[in-house]
Amino acid sequence: MEKAWDHDLPERFGPMTVKELRQNLRRGSFVYPFIGIQLLAVLAVFAEFQMSRVAEYTEYVGVMNLGLMGSSGPFWVVVSVICMVIMPLGGLILMGQELEEGNHELLLLTQLNRWKVVLGKFYTIWGLCALTFVSLLPYVVVRYLLGSIEWWREACCSLTVLGGSAIIAAGAIGASSFKGLAARIGIMALFFLSCGAACSVPLAVAASREKGCEIWYHLNALSAVFCYTMLGLSLARSRLRLVVHAYEVKPSWMIVGLLVFTPFVVWMTTLFTGGYAGLVGLIGMAFVSIYADVTPKAPKWMAAPTPNIPPPPMPHS
Repeated sequence: MEKAWDHDLPERFGPMTVKELRQNLRRGSFVYPFIGIQLLAVLAVFAEFQMSRVAEYTEYVGVMNLGLMGSSGPFWVVVSVICMVIMPLGGLILMGQELEEGNHELLLLTQLNRWKVVLGKFYTIWGLCALTFVSLLPYVVVRYLLGSIEWWREACCSLTVLGGSAIIAAGAIGASSFKGLAARIGIMALFFLSCGAACSVPLAVAASREKGCEIWYHLNALSAVFCYTMLGLSLARSRLRLVVHAYEVKPSWMIVGLLVFTPFVVWMTTLFTGGYAGLVGLIGMAFVSIYADVTPKAPKWMAAPTPNIPPPPMPHS
């Protein structure tokens, strides 16, 4: 007998993720890039074999080394442009759909909280990027078997695509929560500048101290992905506040301030740890962004206030 879930997504994905997946899988924003990247990947692999190009040797083979993507051949250039830039930037339209039409107010009246709304959108856009990238793994295997390619270099490029797409997707979702094209472009530019300034220094210094991309470099790289993914999502979450009290700083401006000050904090921790552990500042600022905009709630043990209901009018005699 045909079951109901044969034509639907599993409930464990969460209602927000399922909603976004249904919408995005029907749009051309997923279908056309998915078909296009397959064609471009075939052409890129063919071009590499025709040129008999060997990847340039470098001691700095590590995750989030963007220079490695450009020096690893046309295939990784195509993959990084589509999976790490074009598809994640599709998140620039996601939050506007909820805020401009007032849908977020209805969503927050359900059992969904602000994190679930934001994470549902992030899982969708990043999941589509990861799904598209996974579809290209056969080309990676072919390049490894037929070409003079190091498996560790291919693994680092793969993780760079996944980490970079997570950062850009989170930043795009955060920027999409602002009204107007100019505001979104401005916030996205600030996000890119902050990310580049904060992440490049600890990664470059750690690689220089270790004479290559070793354990401290990769710990800093993973911390950079975590930090700016959380900053982008926290920015989107801060725009979903239904009520801001008069004595409170506007939550979104707190997160924008964190984007400005995060590079300075990371530079200081990199300096104080001898160039090895800039990750302390990255992880610290990630948790600051998570707890910077916490909605105050009464403890569960506190009883609800007695409803102040006026008594019914006395009947006339």
